[in-house]
Amino acid sequence: MKYHLPPFEGSLNGPINLTSSKSESNRAILINALSGNKLTLDNLSAARDTETMTRLMEELSDTWDVLDAGTTMRFCTAYLAIFGKGEIITGTPRMLERPIGVLVEALKELGAKIEYQGREGYPPLKIEKIEKQAINSIEMPGNISSQYISAILMIAPYLENGLDIVLTTEVYSKPYINMTLKLMERFGVKPKWIENTIKVPAAKYKMGHYTIESDWSGASYWYSMAALNLGAQLILVGLREKSFQGDQAIVKIMANLGVNTIFDDKGANLVKVHSSKKEVTIDFRACPDLAQTVMVTAAAKGTKLTMTGLESLKIKETDRIAAMTAELAKINAKLTEENGVWKLIPGELPDSVTIDTYDDHRMAMAFAPLVMKMDVTINEPEVVQKSYPAFWNHCDEIGIIVNRKDKKDRKK
Repeated sequence: MKYHLPPFEGSLNGPINLTSSKSESNRAILINALSGNKLTLDNLSAARDTETMTRLMEELSDTWDVLDAGTTMRFCTAYLAIFGKGEIITGTPRMLERPIGVLVEALKELGAKIEYQGREGYPPLKIEKIEKQAINSIEMPGNISSQYISAILMIAPYLENGLDIVLTTEVYSKPYINMTLKLMERFGVKPKWIENTIKVPAAKYKMGHYTIESDWSGASYWYSMAALNLGAQLILVGLREKSFQGDQAIVKIMANLGVNTIFDDKGANLVKVHSSKKEVTIDFRACPDLAQTVMVTAAAKGTKLTMTGLESLKIKETDRIAAMTAELAKINAKLTEENGVWKLIPGELPDSVTIDTYDDHRMAMAFAPLVMKMDVTINEPEVVQKSYPAFWNHCDEIGIIVNRKDKKDRKK
């Protein structure tokens, strides 16, 4: 399948009813399952990852297939360490290539019985619950995926002695850990983060009601649209100025690329301004999911980027560094790396481009805003189902033409 987007003419105006946050939704679902389903959750994400996690928690079968959902794999692995009875947890071929050893070894230290069913350090796994807590404190590196740390944090109250997590290195993706801690507090558990140690008391999550915020990751694509459009005025409905989500960093990043944000009771109002910087330096350690969108925006605006904190992109849905290098080259932008510092050098934009998506939802949505500058074709556009199923419909609603072509059309 492929979608063709002819160049957009005119100004983007109107509201976008964003999907809700996948990150918040998946954390809330795990906390709810641990509580014995005592929570009332509104506005859960329609993302495939969230639907998968909801289904698994409801079915409680002998085999848990997370498909391609990395967050679901990590959170469900931790859940089974508390309630598992020998279930197998598995996923797509790509998921079986994504490492999980750091989380597994931490859970085994705590007393869980976990067996690798294939390659050491990777899914699939067979999991039996912690019968007796083996230790009260564990060490974990802070520069790994924050989802490993969040998974351990959310199950920690259900350990008989609680848990201290000692972070042994600088912490990456700190906002995502803070999101986890704030949601735990929302439902009655009071962790404390003191220097490099997070202390979680033994406790139970309490009954409560929570409405999931709109998704700042999804918002980033509309910031990119606004940055590349003349005279854009968009309202991103349901976003909060005081958010738990680390990807709210897009507000400050896009201020450098010509988009101002004004909050009101409806959400975030994006206003295009004509000035933007020619060179920008960004550390993506706290918000790696924004990197692809920002790279494309900068390349299209002629802004040079110097970037750090991109290491985790290599073990996402695809090797995002390799994918971005290849696809940015199609719009004459160069992405290079030396000693952990990445440089993006824009070039002259072509009149049209065809983008491959590598089974990665963010590749499709990060490159879609190029429609503001050129004719765009997106191969395998259905990948957006993973996190933002309504994305193409929202493009339709705002006036961006999306010509949908499937494989049968191509054979004619």
